[in-house]
Parts: sequence; structure tokens; C-alpha cells
Amino acid sequence: QVQLVESGGGLAQAGGSLRLSCAASGLSFRSYAMAWFRQAPGKERELVAAINWSGGSTYYADSVKGRFTISRDNAKNTVYLAMNSLKPEDTAVYHCAGDWTYGLPLTNNEYEHWGQGTQVTVSS
Repeated sequence: QVQLVESGGGLAQAGGSLRLSCAASGLSFRSYAMAWFRQAPGKERELVAAINWSGGSTYYADSVKGRFTISRDNAKNTVYLAMNSLKPEDTAVYHCAGDWTYGLPLTNNEYEHWGQGTQVTVSS
């Protein structure tokens, strides 16, 4: 059974930092593209960042480019999202997602496995 378990969310002040982790089990992690999505209240889920199986290709939403960094450790079956210079508009539930592909999917309906999410709240 595939499981994606996020951790690292919490409360941060504007300008602060948080690091999210997503531990994967039950899958061949090296064969999966991974991504972080977020969903704020009353808004649609949006792609924040994605990384291909090797880490050699990444994508960032314009709203987080230069502030967030996605990375992965295939030996630990874990994907990370380092978030710096946080803004109140980054407040959302952050979900990690995985897709069995060597490509880099950029839409949520391409991802077959999802975590439960972790809350990130940024105060001004």
C-alpha cells in the first residue's frame, strides 16, 4: 500500500522559513516524479513545485520561484520543500503527490498518489 506522509508544517512569521518533508513507502520511489501542491481555503489546489525521478529537473510556480526549493533523497524515499521568505499568502494545506513516470507532470490529475497534507500558516 502506497503511503505519502507529510511533516514539517506549522506556524511561521512572514519572512520566516519552514521545511516540509514527505516520506514515501510502498512504491519504487526512484521511478516516481514528486510534487508539492497547496490548497488555501476557498481556492483551488495549485502546483507549487515538482521534481523528476532523479532530481535533475524541477518546476516552480511563479509565486514561489526564488523562495522555495524542492529536493529529494532517493536513498531515504523522501521529498522536501524548503520554504524561505514566507508570506501570508503562502498559508495553505500542503500536499505531496507522486506519479509513476520519468517525466515531470504539472497537473494535479496526473498524480496518482497523495498525502493527507500538512498545514502551513504564515502570520503577518
